[in-house]
Amino acid sequence: MTDIDLSTTTELPITSDPSVTAELPFAPDPNATVELPIAAALAAQRVAPVAESNSGQRRPLFGMWLDPLTLDETVQRCLDAIAAGQLLEIGVVNAAKIVNMRRNPVLRDAVAGCDVVVADGQSVVWASRILGAALPERVAGIDLFQRLLVEARERSLRVYFLGAKPEVLETMIAEVERDLPGLKIAGRHHGYFTDHEAAQIADQVAASGADMLFLGMTSPKKERFVAEYGERTGARVVHGVGGSFDVLAGVVKRAPRSWQRLGCEWLYRALQEPRRLGKRYLVTNVAFAALVVRERIRPAKPAVAQAAEYS
Repeated sequence: MTDIDLSTTTELPITSDPSVTAELPFAPDPNATVELPIAAALAAQRVAPVAESNSGQRRPLFGMWLDPLTLDETVQRCLDAIAAGQLLEIGVVNAAKIVNMRRNPVLRDAVAGCDVVVADGQSVVWASRILGAALPERVAGIDLFQRLLVEARERSLRVYFLGAKPEVLETMIAEVERDLPGLKIAGRHHGYFTDHEAAQIADQVAASGADMLFLGMTSPKKERFVAEYGERTGARVVHGVGGSFDVLAGVVKRAPRSWQRLGCEWLYRALQEPRRLGKRYLVTNVAFAALVVRERIRPAKPAVAQAAEYS
């Protein structure tokens, strides 16, 4: 039930449109029939049919507000924010993060403070339907990341990459530049910095003139950075992509689409590192299932007021 947590790691190894059969780059499935570079794979996603969202009404789930957006709609909101010169901070949640938010008020408040919060995990989408607050589809953080990179290249927008180990960051950028020639990279910085250095790094991002900032860091570090310095960076779109840098660099293998469609990315990841991740995912699965039952009986009210609805 728990989905691979792409909100965690480079420092820690990690976390889709069901109608898309083309595999994204670096898919580990040796039986995959088609492997496409980023631009081609995501072009296929753009023309694939997507679930309909019901309206702009945010959904109260697990004590927070979630946005009922499709991947296409989330991308469009990002582009609209850039065009309007407005800051848009994106939060993504899966089962593991929802469980951790109950235990970590700093993480909870940081996610709740984002302008858009979407379901990164398929289990969250399933739970939303069980709880009568249906979300249209999963908006995986890595899929949104790659779609935004394509849009940035096509619209001559500048991107900044913050996170991962230095060598992983450089490998990831080399792969992105190979797949998306002409992409304007405003700057880069590894994710191993102290809290005292965070303000200086935010100023470096601002000086770069980046339109989009992607943070490949663990939770809650990336959420805290977004909450404290998102506006200071000057970027219009700030998206925490967690371990996506590792995936694009080829360091960590992402589950094939067949596994994603079944909501089993967590299992695929656990099978890669059973001794380290097996127990953790088992505990999180049970905890999330219990939260769903609890939410069904007594829904938790969001701690913050609902933001203004979007059209």
